[in-house]
Amino acid sequence: MKILVLAEKPSVGREIARVLGCRDNHKHYIEGSEYIVTWALGHLVGLAEPEFYDKKYQQWNLEDLPMMPDKMQLTVLRESSHQFKIVQQLMKRADVKELIVATDAAREGELLARWIMQKVNWRKPFRRLWISSQTDKAIKEGFKRLRPGTDFDRLYESARCRAEADWLVGLNVTRALTCKFETPLSAGRVQTPTLGIVMQREKDIAAFRSQEFDQLIADMGGYEAMWRGANGDAREFDLDAAKKRMEKLANERAVITDLKKSKRQEPHPLAYDLTELQRDANRRFGFSAKQTSNVLQRLYEQHKAVTYPRTDSRHLSSDMTGTLKERLEAMAAGPYAALARTLAKRTLPITKRIVDDAKVTDHHAIIPTDEPLRLAQFSPEERKLYDLIARRFLALFLPPTEWEQVALTLRIGDETFAAKGRTVVEQGWRQAYDNDWNDEEEEGRSADARETERIPRLNVNDTVNVKRLYVQRDRTRPPARHTEASILTQMEKHGLGTPATRADVIEKLVSSDTIEREGAHLKPTGKGKQLIELVSSELRTPELTAKWERELERIARGERRSGDFMQQIREMAKQLVQGVKASQAEYKPHNVSHSHCPDCNTRMLERKSKRGKTLVCPNKECGYKRSADKQLSNRRCPQCRKRMEMKTGKSGKFFQCLPCNVIEKLDGAGGKVKKHEERKLVKQYTKQESLGSNLGDLLKAALAKQDE
Repeated sequence: MKILVLAEKPSVGREIARVLGCRDNHKHYIEGSEYIVTWALGHLVGLAEPEFYDKKYQQWNLEDLPMMPDKMQLTVLRESSHQFKIVQQLMKRADVKELIVATDAAREGELLARWIMQKVNWRKPFRRLWISSQTDKAIKEGFKRLRPGTDFDRLYESARCRAEADWLVGLNVTRALTCKFETPLSAGRVQTPTLGIVMQREKDIAAFRSQEFDQLIADMGGYEAMWRGANGDAREFDLDAAKKRMEKLANERAVITDLKKSKRQEPHPLAYDLTELQRDANRRFGFSAKQTSNVLQRLYEQHKAVTYPRTDSRHLSSDMTGTLKERLEAMAAGPYAALARTLAKRTLPITKRIVDDAKVTDHHAIIPTDEPLRLAQFSPEERKLYDLIARRFLALFLPPTEWEQVALTLRIGDETFAAKGRTVVEQGWRQAYDNDWNDEEEEGRSADARETERIPRLNVNDTVNVKRLYVQRDRTRPPARHTEASILTQMEKHGLGTPATRADVIEKLVSSDTIEREGAHLKPTGKGKQLIELVSSELRTPELTAKWERELERIARGERRSGDFMQQIREMAKQLVQGVKASQAEYKPHNVSHSHCPDCNTRMLERKSKRGKTLVCPNKECGYKRSADKQLSNRRCPQCRKRMEMKTGKSGKFFQCLPCNVIEKLDGAGGKVKKHEERKLVKQYTKQESLGSNLGDLLKAALAKQDE
């Protein structure tokens, strides 16, 4: 009898098979004397589409909503059905006595395995492999301590509820909005409140009114002090007052009225979870959240250099304490060699900031593995991301950074001035960053150089000369648009999504043309601005979705019944659909172009796609579309007399009328193309397909007609 092992991906399955000694390779599985290892391709089974329940749902009609199946059904996904058939055959083999679920040790990994088991009608025993890294050692140890599959029933229930809630809310509201306003509009329990956060910042910016202000600064020769009003504000909005004050204080000396010195300590930052790593990578390298997830997955799966990535924990568990020196020794290469070896020889200080079982959820923080580090095999992106993880890990075992802070208050005439100084006494954990550490708080301080200056040795009542007084004019600035780093912070703060899903939510908002990237910032599009006003107020704010996420966590812990939660979701979906149906709002297309449809003369809409921008006629009876990159020339089609599209191929320029399939070829000077150039053009476009027909065939026909 044999044991079947189900991994989530082929790459992970092959690694597990190698460690287990399976040598008989097949296209879709690997077999050994004791184990058979196969894999999914992500999800093989998913929730059935609406038309599965009723054929009427093939058409999107507002009157058919809401869609409320009595029981959610599963279906095999068409794109991966070939792999499902193999897994099904293996599960039904008579010599297979047990299943080991080796999918990702998380909510989504549990869901995809259980759905496969449910679709196959698995009734034999099963156990769970729960590991946090893909090294040989971790896999071997994981198989020695397999857990009963039933230990994760509550995690599966939580995952199932999340998927069904997304179906009921997302599909119903999306269809309702699209049908009601006759344009593709997408909504969901996580993506819509995330859009709401971006939109609220845009409203704050629009409502902001900039004001000019002055700052009166005293140059003390080596450091500067800034005037402070009675309320402590350094800004003077009366633009004449600062200049008058400067003139009044000319030639006055300064008296030290207060001097406070204090020594501060800053402990090392906590280890990374996924969201914190995505924030740092965005801020330092400009990586998108999705880009960070993809690179991190390669470091985990391919290079085995880091532990499980999709974690929300920033601490380690106590059972890892004995492996920490081994990890330091394994990463002692390149820029980390000297410090890692030094730390590995010491007694490591294990504090609650590093190890805390109470703060570890399904997985501990992201740290290096005990696999020997091979930096030469990393891509530039992988090097950058690993560098963040490695230096953060080294910093865990170094002492706090210490500095001396000086707060100085001066009196010039009858006005108060203040200066601050900050001197690092002991670098501490910043050694891990080659003393080049900076974070958001540090960047905020360094924006005003007066906050980090060295203050000379002074005493209260000392009198000092003022080198000069000057006024510096500035303006109040609106709040900055969100970056991916700041939007991730807001999503985490409000409990929107999970570390594993937040990057995909951002990408979905971008791909649906509701937000767009402008440099490092995110801003709503015209479509997004209207969409957020069309959905229910309950769905556009984070509170409701955050509450649902907390409920899902309670289900995973066994503190909440899944049936009660799903009943609540069903009622909510019904209310949201009714709200859309009763809406009196209007949607005005934000993407109307200056181009007119050549068939019906309607102004066309510009839409973005993976292949570029497309112009689409909004007239349902017409349906004309073309690439926005193609230019309409003044050349008229000899048949329909409409303007032809101008295109450029390797053989030169030519004109095409798509409705009539007429092609006219011109060289750069506007003359006819020579025969050998015609042949090149035909050969080039024979391999490409145009709308409705092969462009090469069209060229051949046009050439033949010309020869006649």
